[in-house]
Amino acid sequence: MQMFSGQGRIKYIPLLILFTLAILQSCRKNPKEMTNAELATEIGKKKSYEKLLEISKQVGINTNKFAVSGDTVPVFALLEEIGFGYKPNIRYTQKKIQADTALIRDAAERLYAGEPVDKVLEKLEPVFPVYTNLKIHYARLLKENKKDSARYVADALNAYRWIHRQSKNSPRFVLVNIRGAYLTAMDSAGQNVLSMRTVVGKLDTPTPTIDTYATSIVTHPYWNVPKSIAIKEIFPKAASDPEYLSRNRIEIIDIKGEAIDPTELEWGDLTAEKFPYRFRQETGEDNSLGLLKVEIKNPLAIYLHDTNARYLFASNQRWRSHGCVRVQKPTELANYMAGIKLLDSDFMTEPDTVSTPPKWHKLEVRIPVFLLYLGADCNEKGDLLYFPDVYKREAALKV
Repeated sequence: MQMFSGQGRIKYIPLLILFTLAILQSCRKNPKEMTNAELATEIGKKKSYEKLLEISKQVGINTNKFAVSGDTVPVFALLEEIGFGYKPNIRYTQKKIQADTALIRDAAERLYAGEPVDKVLEKLEPVFPVYTNLKIHYARLLKENKKDSARYVADALNAYRWIHRQSKNSPRFVLVNIRGAYLTAMDSAGQNVLSMRTVVGKLDTPTPTIDTYATSIVTHPYWNVPKSIAIKEIFPKAASDPEYLSRNRIEIIDIKGEAIDPTELEWGDLTAEKFPYRFRQETGEDNSLGLLKVEIKNPLAIYLHDTNARYLFASNQRWRSHGCVRVQKPTELANYMAGIKLLDSDFMTEPDTVSTPPKWHKLEVRIPVFLLYLGADCNEKGDLLYFPDVYKREAALKV
């Protein structure tokens, strides 16, 4: 007797398919048990890697360096750049932070599991609103074939990916765009909390690009005159005008840190280059640093500070300093960096007719500070803005 008729065999086909799929699924490796190299190889066999490369181009990444070469599929390197960028052109970096390898690994496992690439990248890329807006503008510029403009936006996208890396676990961070002469303070999600104008370095004394963190807020700071300014500006004036130092409340400090009487010096026997002392301006509103300074970790003697020339913030030509960054809203910035109300709102309007000793307020948490040279950025409304090459760096590159 025949066990199954033709009709009977047909009934068992769905069960056979399910059984076959179950066997295939059981043969498939568990991604959590695979090495990075194994995961990369398997992802490279899928169309998802081609899709990953395609999406990477749409956010300004040069995908040529991530092409498959032989058996090497640079999945993890590509995922790291998508989420955390590469180091921009920065003169001084305090420390390069390691990318979040757990997040990158999770993205690779989800790609292997067949999740949509765009959904995978949502958890990897920066969530900053400015980053999202820049992506929209970049896609538009590519569609309009505006390659030169798109290049500026691609640089900005990478800068924010780098900030995503470097601000890891920080509650907030501060960005100064030197080309635009402005400052934005953001929370950990990249929400813009505080914006202000800045005055930054002149063409011949440019503000350097720096990736570092703030260490303290100093109220009523001394201005310890940098050697370059002392040689070029202060010494010649002090040597030719006996009242110059007292008029500008500048002291001469010896090697012991004590003030000496300038009338006791034989100025005719001294030279600016071999001057054995340093200049220090007394605290107060006449001080070049104003009433407040934000100290940031760096060997270049650069910091953020108030100014006694606050009228400069009304100008659109704000490349006027010797290199440090003058900020328009010093009290608000100090309070935001501290995470508490460190200073009252009327701090800047208090009478300051006498010299008040400096006071240091150490920050409990390291707040990342980025001084970057961005040619494009988005404002809070999402508008795309371009900024002039004030230091003529692009022209130098073309020579």
